[in-house]
Amino acid sequence: MIARLLLRLVSWAVLGYMLLPLVVILGASLTASSFLAFPPKGWTLGWYTQMLSDPSYVASFATSTVLALAATLVAVLLSVPAALAMARYDFAGKGAILAALTSPLVFPHIVLGAALLQFGGYFGLTRSFLALLIGHTIIVSPFVLRSVLSMLTPEQRALEEASSDLGANPWSTFWFVVLPLIRPGIVTGSIFAFISSWINVELSIFNTTPALNTIPVKLFNYVQYTVDPTIAAASGATILVVVVAVIVLDLCIGLDLLSERK
Repeated sequence: MIARLLLRLVSWAVLGYMLLPLVVILGASLTASSFLAFPPKGWTLGWYTQMLSDPSYVASFATSTVLALAATLVAVLLSVPAALAMARYDFAGKGAILAALTSPLVFPHIVLGAALLQFGGYFGLTRSFLALLIGHTIIVSPFVLRSVLSMLTPEQRALEEASSDLGANPWSTFWFVVLPLIRPGIVTGSIFAFISSWINVELSIFNTTPALNTIPVKLFNYVQYTVDPTIAAASGATILVVVVAVIVLDLCIGLDLLSERK
């Protein structure tokens, strides 16, 4: 009993330590002073208004959103078939291929960004939305792949075979049997993929331009020259996007259900 209580206290302490920087950022974004201050010196939403009235911030938010959505969609379209192939078939080099597909999880993104910049230079794909999309798809696909693979259990395969034995064609089997079973994995992987793309700096910085900028790179460049509550307001808006993504995950499949399925 005492050990369990101590474990809970330690868990809450660690959680509070992790959340404290977010509280500081959100508090500083509401300060009425012209400089970063926590606790806030007065309360105002003026810094959010100033951020949203700046076309460069709006453009950066729009670029990040479109890029994250596009990279997530492409990652799902590529990773779901790859996961099905990995789960269903045994072939030479299967382990090596799986390791290669999931390697962006462990490779430093700054190394991948530099490599893509140099490689893309041979094809004229540098500093463009397509270059960003290719890079982001590479780094977010492993999230979808691993999440879907965890759903493809032997029990799922047995239900798929039963559907085929009862006369269902491959498309009907996938749509009515396989897809509902792997949906939690797709949703979970997509949420993590979207968040990973949204907050990425290391890879994005190699292929952005003043006219094509993501919000994390915008903040990274801005803070080098100016530090005011606008940077906190933009960071607060970014935190809000991540929170909304987690809420969507909970509403779609439920975090409790996800932990049980895992």
